[in-house]
Amino acid sequence: MTQIDHHILPAATNLRRVLSALERVSTKICLIVDADGRILRTVTDGDVRRALLGGHNLDSLVSVLGERQPVTRPHGTSRTELLSVLDERAIDAIVLVDSEGKPVDLADRTTLTKTLLLSPPHIGKTEAGYVQLAFDENWVAPAGPNLNAFEDALCRVSGRQHAVALVSGTAGLHLALRVLDIGEGDRVYVSDLTFAASVQPILYVGAEPVFIDSEPESWNMSPAALERALEQDKRAGRLPKAVIVVHLYGQSANMNALLKLTEAYGVPVIEDAAESLGANYGNRPSGAHGLMSVYSFNGNKIITTSGGGALVSDRPDLVERARKLATQGRDNAEHYQHSDLSYNYRMSNVLAGIGRGQLEVLSDRVAARRAIFERYVDGLSKIPGVGFQMEVEGSIGNRWLTVISLDPDEIALHPYQLMRSLKARGIETRPAWKPMQMQPLFSDIQFEPHMPDRAVSPGLFLTSLCLPSGSAMSVSEQEGVIEAVTDILASGGQS
Repeated sequence: MTQIDHHILPAATNLRRVLSALERVSTKICLIVDADGRILRTVTDGDVRRALLGGHNLDSLVSVLGERQPVTRPHGTSRTELLSVLDERAIDAIVLVDSEGKPVDLADRTTLTKTLLLSPPHIGKTEAGYVQLAFDENWVAPAGPNLNAFEDALCRVSGRQHAVALVSGTAGLHLALRVLDIGEGDRVYVSDLTFAASVQPILYVGAEPVFIDSEPESWNMSPAALERALEQDKRAGRLPKAVIVVHLYGQSANMNALLKLTEAYGVPVIEDAAESLGANYGNRPSGAHGLMSVYSFNGNKIITTSGGGALVSDRPDLVERARKLATQGRDNAEHYQHSDLSYNYRMSNVLAGIGRGQLEVLSDRVAARRAIFERYVDGLSKIPGVGFQMEVEGSIGNRWLTVISLDPDEIALHPYQLMRSLKARGIETRPAWKPMQMQPLFSDIQFEPHMPDRAVSPGLFLTSLCLPSGSAMSVSEQEGVIEAVTDILASGGQS
């Protein structure tokens, strides 16, 4: 859809003014209206060209073009029907009118066939300047001013004293386990409802994951399940070497309750804050609570470096060891000497330039995503059976993704059915994370449920759907999503 006002011209308009208007709009069409604002006809640059070739001049009124019935449809016509009309008439735009025949919008082929993505990158001009600086100074290696400045900025926004920028958040988790000397035969607890990248590094080091269920309100790690698992493993003499707590979809876990438990048992916490940069808990940034924390800057995250991640901590020894392991583990010698199994995990100075610019607008991105969440709540919470992920008391999430849940007692439609119907309307959504206990790779891994007789994470997976949440999404685009979800749920998927 386009900004319709730029396309509308009165009947007493000459061809010169039409050409001027056509230069300013992306969809090359003008709408000629009568004194009451009702549409009379459309004009394209082809119409103007034919008039000039026919002997008219730029001062001629549009009336010299003759009459032509415009192709219109009522505002609110479905995307499927609009595309059908475009194909049938072999045109690229349809005028959408109100009940009085006044134009209120344009449906153009490019926009109608474009998919509204779930969480695309949102890049500004500042990032390009820092990237150009890397080229100007010839710092295109995994070292340089952008990298140093990016790590300094990460310390400020994470509330940590030390940071190392890496190629991915997964690399950060791998290094966190390595610097804690976790290896073969060790146990590591991790949130069950998460992406596989939270768990795979445990396998990299040969350790044994144990999946801890979600609590029903925040969807994050259940303190009740954690306490039960710690009690059981203490009695068995096999306490975990670490607990990886995931902050799901940008909402903080209940860190006070979780840390109280882990501290009582002497187990360090690694925060998987891949999705929660810019959120906070207890007036401290998300990622500022455990022994170490990891962020992701993948292309769909709230800020991006194209691909990248970071490990942060207040312990300089841990971060410096991670930095060494991330750069092939070269010893302090004049020659190339290596004593530790190491990796090529360091972020490049070029990508760090993108990150510098992105961090400068982090608060704006968080504000935009939280506003998107609130609009979804306002627009969808009135539908019986639609619910939302809650924030833990004392926390402010970044609302990286807005996720709705569909109560099967109220809504017969499965989230996959809603997902497919929205896809047909050009709206990308995706299911909630499939719990790790349900993954083929981890079929034989221990799982601790929220309550002895109740597992939460499988139900969340089977009833939830992530909605488009990109910080650059316009209000009108989001209103289209809300309208589509409402229509599909009301029709039972028959759209």
